[in-house]
This record gives sequence, structure tokens and C-alpha cells, in this order.
Amino acid sequence: MSSLQDEFELEKSVRRFRETFHGKIAVEKATLLMRRYANNHQMVTWAVILKKGNELDEEDRKCLQTDQAVKNVVQRLTAEDREPQVPPAQQPRGSRQPEHDNDIKELGERLRVLPLTEKNKRMFDNAQRHLTPSVLHQFACQTCDKDWWRRVPQRKRVSRCHLCKKKYDPVPYDKMWGIGEFCCTKCTRSFRGFGRMDLGSPCYSCRTLVIPTEILPPRKGGVGGAGPRKPIPHSCLAEDCYNRQEPHVPGTECVHPRSRQRNRKPRVVNPSSVHISSGSTVNTCLSQGSLENLYDLIMDDIREESEEDNRSGSSSS
Repeated sequence: MSSLQDEFELEKSVRRFRETFHGKIAVEKATLLMRRYANNHQMVTWAVILKKGNELDEEDRKCLQTDQAVKNVVQRLTAEDREPQVPPAQQPRGSRQPEHDNDIKELGERLRVLPLTEKNKRMFDNAQRHLTPSVLHQFACQTCDKDWWRRVPQRKRVSRCHLCKKKYDPVPYDKMWGIGEFCCTKCTRSFRGFGRMDLGSPCYSCRTLVIPTEILPPRKGGVGGAGPRKPIPHSCLAEDCYNRQEPHVPGTECVHPRSRQRNRKPRVVNPSSVHISSGSTVNTCLSQGSLENLYDLIMDDIREESEEDNRSGSSSS
């Protein structure tokens, strides 16, 4: 494994391990443990839950200064967490068993005395089942005119634009746009096509105005999903739709890529709000990555699908 790939795998496991305990484990300690146990975050999670009991020993401090991959990960994650000190690195340890590891005992003891709240109980229950509750959201950066879908922790729904590096909240549910799921209340026909939650589109069969029930993340294979379908040209009631239906709704915009391009309008229809940090944001492993960025190798097991990558194959909706 190359040194760069090794660093990516290490960072991925550190992010997962820290998110399991809602960021209550320091970056340097989490990185040391992941390096020590070959990135096996599930095993260390179990050991922490079962253990009780110490500080970094001399071997830890030495390791924090010798392994370049660990040093890079610790520095990067510590800077992201805005912690006051930026630690260095560590080296692979010898054969040490979790049951004799003082670091794991210390974490177990510290977590064991947390207040017995519903939130903390849920955290431990999820940790025991190796669950990290997450949700899929649409995000959009108006500055960079870029939109994307990302799976983020349920407890902290934030994503970073990989062009301008700003953090954003999700696009509000009633402002989402893209490939919509429609169900006509008149003829009961179900269909998919480009739409937006705040504007209806005519049913392809009976022409009744239908509001999307939800906006779907882009999938490979186009708008229809599974199986070949006869392409039906997009049509909606927006004033600037390239295939406009009448009577149209004045002052409304079509979200179909062909309409946006023809009218020389930006890709982003409804931008996300800039995230205002409460100071508790933990940079997690879930999907803080982009297929356009090298660091997304960290996220390669939970893929993000950008609408930009799929629109060319979906323009016939």
C-alpha cells in the first residue's frame, strides 16, 4: 500500500471511530489507537465499551513524533476541529492486546461516567451495534454554482463544498429540486422527472398538476432508474421551461438542465445556507468527500453521487 493510500485509510478509520462516540475522543488518541490496531475501528470500539481506565505513555509520545502518516492525519483533523494544539504523529506499535491497553481503559472509564441521558444511551447502543446513524441530503453552493448529495451524520447535518471549502446546511425540504417522484391523484399514474418541491408538473397521462412527493438523489442509469423506458420529453408549468405547458405560472423557473442552459441560468436553483458552527462539529468519516477530490478516497465506501455527473444522461426526462 502506498504511503498516501495508507494515510487515507488511517484517516477514514479515525473519522469513523470518533463519530461513533460523537467526537468525545481526542484526535491524537483516536489516531494512535487506529494505527496501533491496523485501522480496526470496530474492534477498538468494542474494547472501549468494555474497558475502564490512563494518559499517553512514553511509547505513545515517541510514536506521535515518528510516523508521517499519523502526523498528517492528526494535524489535519485537529485543525478541522479547531482544537488549540496541533499534535504530530505515531508509528506502528508492537503486538499489544486490547485488554491490556491503558488508552482503551482510559477511554472506557471516561465514557462510562457520562451522564445517563437518552442521547448518551443511544450513542452507546449504536456503538455496540456498529451503527452510525446517517441521512442523505442535497446541498448547494451558490458561490461555486455546484450542487451535490451527501450522506452525513444524523446528529450533525453539515457538508463542505470542495471548491470554496465553506460548510453548508442541507437545502430545505420544500426547496429541493432535481429528479422528482410523482404520483398523480387523479389517474394514479406514478412517474419520475425533473421537478421541484415548490412547483408542480403536469401528469404525462391526464395533464393534472402534480407536486413531487420527494426529490431523489441521482442514480446511474438516468431518471427512470431500473429497466429501459420510453423517453418522455420534460414538460412543466414554469415560465421559462423549454417545453412549457399552459397555463404557465409567471415568475417560476424550470430546473431541467436544458432549460437552465438555454436561459443561461446557474445550475443552483435554491442554495444551501452557510452553516453557523456551534463549536461542536466533528469532522466525521461519513461522506465528507467528493468524487472530484483526491481526499475522497477516504469516503470510497459510502459514495456520493453528484447530480452534475448524471444530468447528461438524464436530459431526456
